[in-house]
Amino acid sequence: METEYFAHESAIIDEGCRIGKGTKIWHFTHVMKSCVIGENCNLGQNVVVSPDVVLGRNVKVQNNVSIYTGVICEDDVFLGPSMVFTNVINPRSHILRKDQYQTTLVKHGASIGANATIVCGNTIGEFSFIGAGTVVTKDVPAYALVVGNPGRHVGWMSEYGHRLLFDADGIAICPESLEKYRLTSDGQVVKIGK
Repeated sequence: METEYFAHESAIIDEGCRIGKGTKIWHFTHVMKSCVIGENCNLGQNVVVSPDVVLGRNVKVQNNVSIYTGVICEDDVFLGPSMVFTNVINPRSHILRKDQYQTTLVKHGASIGANATIVCGNTIGEFSFIGAGTVVTKDVPAYALVVGNPGRHVGWMSEYGHRLLFDADGIAICPESLEKYRLTSDGQVVKIGK
């Protein structure tokens, strides 16, 4: 039976997975049982997708990424090279803690940079941007720019991935899309159009 997705001959796809049309799965990648992968995703070389992971549409997973059980990525998420998720807060080799897996939610349009680590149980907000090497230990707001170890919120990013610089009225304009954003009185960012 012909599939509607591409999988390199060295990739392993376990039974019970649902993989969307147009998705590409590259060399030495293992998609484990009961995963759901949306349309037009790209899973690079040497990626591990653990059981029951959910990836939305157009998710880009770069080489050497481990996506563990409990991770949900919404549409248009970018996972940079060698970044990693966790799923247990206090792992020990000699103690089985599969019943303690925590959920990590990566919301629509978020980007996570190379070699970043996302500690389980946190939500990465819409269109947020996690810098390379960052260790995320708490929830990240929508449009936030987070860098460092531990991750610190240092600014805001547009949906096109540009740093937002707010004027005295709390308005910023993306230099590429020309979309406007407002910094609200409660410290959140919302897109308000052109």
